[in-house]
Amino acid sequence: MKKLLALSFALVVTATAGAGDHSHHWSYAGKDGPDHWGQMEGFGLCSAGKNQSPIDVRNAVAAKLPPLAFRYASFATDVLNNGHTVQVTYGPGSQLRVDSSEYELKQFHFHAPSENLLDGKQFPLEVHFVHADPSGHLTVIGVFFEKGAANAALDKLGQDLPLRAGDKHALQMELAAAELMPEARDYYRFAGSLTTPPCSEGVTWLVLKQPIAASAQQIQQLAAIMGPSNARPVQPLNARTILQ
Repeated sequence: MKKLLALSFALVVTATAGAGDHSHHWSYAGKDGPDHWGQMEGFGLCSAGKNQSPIDVRNAVAAKLPPLAFRYASFATDVLNNGHTVQVTYGPGSQLRVDSSEYELKQFHFHAPSENLLDGKQFPLEVHFVHADPSGHLTVIGVFFEKGAANAALDKLGQDLPLRAGDKHALQMELAAAELMPEARDYYRFAGSLTTPPCSEGVTWLVLKQPIAASAQQIQQLAAIMGPSNARPVQPLNARTILQ
């Protein structure tokens, strides 16, 4: 039974790539917004959970966190507008090692403004790299953007961005995930959840300390496609410890 449940969850992760449940109608505002997700069928954890994401990353405890071990060898295959975010899909071949376990990069997607905060500061854009191990356990890397110089990787992506919900475009240029990460890979670590319904917990979050730059035009382009805001408000930390 445990193997069947793990397989079922892995299939769900592969289908949705960790970006949440898109089969039920939910949104980021009004009667279907984050304040009401927990009252929707199947989404009770969004209000009852104790390890919910995103959070305000502050008061981190010093720890000997190992360097992140990346083996990103594949390139993005396509980009999807799922009605809630812009999601870039990856084929097999890119792994992240965490706690002696291998996690495969499934996709990355964007939130404008950022969902996680850093000492109370909200950034104009955040990208989440979603990884899954063979049993369906998730590790998400968060990277903040700040306004500055144009981002070469976003320039590549901008040529193929799908403007309408449900549209999916094949990427015409090779796009490596590492192009959207800073050179310094120092990070915060904490236990959390998906930031969209069904708000499943048990997700390992790794938020990189150093932001990367994107131009105001690039940020506005993504935000215009995703809507006025696709950021869930920060959730209570409760008894969790943030490590750095």
